[in-house]
Amino acid sequence: MDTPTLLQHFRTHDVPLVLSRSGEPVWDDAELHRTAQLSDPEGYALLALVPGVLPWQRARVLLRTLAATQDGLAERTRATLAKATRALMFGLPPAYALTVLLALRRLRANHKHVTRAVVAFVLEHPEADALIEARRPALVDCFEHALGKTTARACARLITEAAGTAGSDGGDTGRYLRRSLLRFTADPVLAAKRVRALYAPGTYGVPAPQEPPAPLDPVREYPPIVTPTNRGDIAATLVHLYQGGPVAELRPALAGYVARATRGLPRLDASVAMVLDTSGSMRGYGEREWALMSQAVALRLVLAEICDRFTVVETGGTEQAPAGSADLAGGLLDALGTGPDLVVVVTDGYENHLPGDLARVAATLPGAGVTTPVVRCLAAFTKGDDLTLRDPAPGLPGQAFWHQDDFAGLLAWMFAHCAPGVNWIRATMLGRLEGGRT
Repeated sequence: MDTPTLLQHFRTHDVPLVLSRSGEPVWDDAELHRTAQLSDPEGYALLALVPGVLPWQRARVLLRTLAATQDGLAERTRATLAKATRALMFGLPPAYALTVLLALRRLRANHKHVTRAVVAFVLEHPEADALIEARRPALVDCFEHALGKTTARACARLITEAAGTAGSDGGDTGRYLRRSLLRFTADPVLAAKRVRALYAPGTYGVPAPQEPPAPLDPVREYPPIVTPTNRGDIAATLVHLYQGGPVAELRPALAGYVARATRGLPRLDASVAMVLDTSGSMRGYGEREWALMSQAVALRLVLAEICDRFTVVETGGTEQAPAGSADLAGGLLDALGTGPDLVVVVTDGYENHLPGDLARVAATLPGAGVTTPVVRCLAAFTKGDDLTLRDPAPGLPGQAFWHQDDFAGLLAWMFAHCAPGVNWIRATMLGRLEGGRT
């Protein structure tokens, strides 16, 4: 599985997954997903949980993961896939997840893990009551596909006749329901109630819930006016330090904020070298003074905490005394001289020292036998900054960042480019699943 290419695709290819008139799923990147899933089923599913992956790409991963057989997979892998699919189902907008379940029906995917997933969505979704009212025919289709039409309707009839007591019934009816349906549910009484609603007369025009009940990416509310001090706690503290604030108070606070940002993250068993642009443009001026430098140094501090071996090459001055222009190309060569697994060039994109030199040097590296991955991280003031004219090396993989909240997705994207980083992503996403943060 080509992790960096796949992750980039997941974060940029925003094309809906649709069902054709004949009911078949239509997706223009089906082969890419099929190949990736076959090569590493667990890693493929976990990659969809990385912050910043687009909802329609997550829907594709959910579809491919559920549609594929799990024959031959270890029990631990199956357990991980079950947690990942549940996180995806409840982390997607309900309409997206329902599209996936309808696609599974059209594909006639009838694995046991499909049955469990469909029953969980239809009967255990936090907004199940509203969904049943709004999308009853579609949910009935999915439910009857999961259990089989005859079995599903028999369960519905028995539950209705038992008037809600089926879950505790010890006779033949109770045994049949437990064997056919209730063993797939966490709350048999609630499941019985929702099955009755599923087969009851509906109400026309009820609006369906639109938002995911358990978003995979935290919902952030950003200030309407961006300043150097409201772009995350680490950067804000650094700005106060650079402006001459009380060191005795700010340094311990800074350490605490870095510890909080990195808490729970695994260590990266790799050597990472950062080329840090410390030129005058990184300091900025006026209302933006120290905004970019503080965010770049915030990233530096986070990397220093989680990388086993971390080297920084400053070019253009120092972080507190930026001066002149940055020799990014020279900094890249110095960084490569440390023998790293990954080089990260952190800059605002202005290459005032020999413009175009970084791109020329980067282009010659493969011919010189240098295989070390090099990525560029562009510091921006806001999410909406136009960086098209601030790109010193378009041939290198690049990602912009402006807020501390960007770090979760930025780290995964960055580390995906080196072999040890693939294991880091897997461990991080497994931690999210085990910790219940998805």
